[in-house]
Amino acid sequence: MQRIEKFVNRKGKKIIGWDEILEGGLAPNAAVMSWRGTEGGIAAAKQEHFVVMSPVSHCYFDYYQGDSKTEPLAIGGFTPIEKVYAFEPTPKELSKEEAKYILGGQANLWTEYIDTPEKVEYMIFPRMIALSEVLWGTSNPGKYDDFKNRLIKQFKSLDAKGINYSKAILK
Repeated sequence: MQRIEKFVNRKGKKIIGWDEILEGGLAPNAAVMSWRGTEGGIAAAKQEHFVVMSPVSHCYFDYYQGDSKTEPLAIGGFTPIEKVYAFEPTPKELSKEEAKYILGGQANLWTEYIDTPEKVEYMIFPRMIALSEVLWGTSNPGKYDDFKNRLIKQFKSLDAKGINYSKAILK
């Protein structure tokens, strides 16, 4: 990784990699995408490396968002909207100085089981709306019911735009 990073840096670019790049020593200017949980992101931030939090526990939108018996086929897993809304991209384990290295978060949508644009929409909506509030810093997991009510009101807007979305939150 360090040899490749030097090559990339000479081209005026920086590298970013999934948290596996922590194994064997992190290259000096590398940023980390923490997907296997938040531990990799915490370790990278403590080493003063930039981090994008994308843990499988909260940010994998190719997982089911409702009952797998009534949802379209997904790769597996379960990431309901309430869990997305409860995501905290800046772990409490970090000091104020270390927390500055957390750039934000990212949702992931792998397409092994997604074969149409309509299914992409279905898998990301409305979870993308919840993650947006999280990353804007306006979410409040303690007031999830308030968010849920506001979100359901947005369904009319999604319908008007012809967006295919999951209604699992209504069940």
